[in-house]
Amino acid sequence: MNLSVNIAGVEFKNPVTTASGTFGSGKEFEDYIDLSRLGGVIVKGVANKEWLGNPAPRIAETYGGMLNAVGLQNPGVETFIREDIPFLRKYNTNIIVNVVGRTISDYCEVAERLQTEDVDMLELNISCPNVKEGGVAFGINPQMAEEITRQVKKVAKQPLIVKLSPNVTDITEIARAVEAGGADAISLINTLIGMRIDINKRKPIIANKYAGLSGPAIKPVALRMVHQVSKAVKLPLIGLGGIMTGEDAIEFIMAGATGISVGTANLLNPKATIDILEGIEMFMKEKKISDIKEIIGIIE
Repeated sequence: MNLSVNIAGVEFKNPVTTASGTFGSGKEFEDYIDLSRLGGVIVKGVANKEWLGNPAPRIAETYGGMLNAVGLQNPGVETFIREDIPFLRKYNTNIIVNVVGRTISDYCEVAERLQTEDVDMLELNISCPNVKEGGVAFGINPQMAEEITRQVKKVAKQPLIVKLSPNVTDITEIARAVEAGGADAISLINTLIGMRIDINKRKPIIANKYAGLSGPAIKPVALRMVHQVSKAVKLPLIGLGGIMTGEDAIEFIMAGATGISVGTANLLNPKATIDILEGIEMFMKEKKISDIKEIIGIIE
């Protein structure tokens, strides 16, 4: 049974990766799973310098998912290079660095700094608010999405995945824009924007008011967007959004994703990635599918 896939020239032993921000750099999970069994680890967002994130409370549960407004808290690229790359290199898995920034030059600085480091791919998080444009996310405007992709691509040595925000009118327009900007692959979707209110305190539960909604609640939206984008561009896709089981993962693969990322499920079950991988294997065995490529994008 062959589960290996190729994403933008990088070989993955299987399509299962971790979604950025839900797995750290894997240190918290090494007691629960063998990281070498994963196709890749997409680490928490890395900025050019330390980000402190948003004030608490910044996480809340909701029906079928969770809200988070952590604000991409991270210690910066130098700490990541010093501590996280050596840790992950103990394992036989691809390292994918999620790159964040507040301006185009912030993103470029991280990509440039990582040119000589031992990482396999970069994932550009274009859901960040662009401070120069009054806090509008880079990924909401096609011209801006194309421009940031083009600029980072100029300095990136590793293949570049661009992670799309679902908070747009037409996801295919943004996908085509990043393809035109030179993206090597696309991951989707990032979180939807949501809110919860404490009716007793008469105020929002999250200090920031609004937060990113993830988990099973968003899966039908994510699946639809992956399917649409698979028909609109020629790039390989990594699908994510509410994947909890092997069956969920298979749906994304059939919809057109070459790889999948597991996010919120990790916070409920630290073995989620391995359970999902074994679920994929079981499905293939039952259905006598010898190679996972037989089912990638089979939904017309």
